[in-house]
Amino acid sequence: MEFNQEVKKATNHIYQKISKVLPEIEWASHAPYIHEINKLKKEKNAVILAHNYQTPEIYHGVSDFAADSLALAVEASKTSADIIVMAGVHFMAETAKLMSPNKKVLLPDMGAGCSLSSSITGEDVRNLKKQHPGVPVVSYVNTSAEVKAETDVCCTSANAVKIVKSLGVKKVIFLPDNYLAQYVASQTDVEIISWKGICVVHDQFNDQEIHEIRKNNPEIKIIAHPECPPDVIKASDFAGSTSGMIKYVKDNQPKKVMMVTECSMSDNIQVENPNVEFIRPCNLCPHMKKITLPKILDCLKNETGEIVMDQETIIKAKTSVEKMAAIGR
Repeated sequence: MEFNQEVKKATNHIYQKISKVLPEIEWASHAPYIHEINKLKKEKNAVILAHNYQTPEIYHGVSDFAADSLALAVEASKTSADIIVMAGVHFMAETAKLMSPNKKVLLPDMGAGCSLSSSITGEDVRNLKKQHPGVPVVSYVNTSAEVKAETDVCCTSANAVKIVKSLGVKKVIFLPDNYLAQYVASQTDVEIISWKGICVVHDQFNDQEIHEIRKNNPEIKIIAHPECPPDVIKASDFAGSTSGMIKYVKDNQPKKVMMVTECSMSDNIQVENPNVEFIRPCNLCPHMKKITLPKILDCLKNETGEIVMDQETIIKAKTSVEKMAAIGR
């Protein structure tokens, strides 16, 4: 695709926004796709959702909504769009379909999975419920629709503690992230029955790395996602969800910050906080990085990668998400 004057003029305002995090030499290859995608989504009455872990050219270049997975699904459900393109991973596209069952939901790469989501199945949840009869199941949104369908109430990393406390019980099955389960247990008096799922991005961090970065950057604020190991959270200044981490940076404007999470998130938030210096840990999500501008264009043009689910699963899974939404953040 050609980087001509028409493309340059139409996309220059986008590049000016992200020029600090994207080298100019790369822009010529991205801009024609951005221009074409933005034209096509208007023609097709489509919206593009981009998760915080997407690269800046996607996050700032073509998305109509950029946020965490649940916020994306909720915002898309409020639109009159006919088509939703999820620039994220499979469980996120499923969640968007749950919230917008009458819209066509597309995923640019059907192989974009998630280590947490793939760590547990609906059958696993049914077996756990047999082993612990009467114990309510709380599942992280980072799970498949079939797992959500076996769940009493879902949660996000932002409201996991609130959801567990709201149940008013002494024991909860909490799935599938083992580290998030440990974090919830540390914040409540509830006995947590956990699963051994991990996020391949957050599991790579360790407290030695955190201490080393702090030693080399005395004024730094280190903020971690609760999917990180407990020793990393303990070594950090703040632990919170993706939205919580973004709010921390926006509200506090630290001189230097390290966001202990996926690498692209630091790039995206740097754009919105130009006075903050980001020390970037480069742990990339291999699943998120399967989503590219050429794949988004192809997906939108040919309407491939459609998320299809049976009505029973949609109804049951949506119920657990709606219960979470009713409790709130």
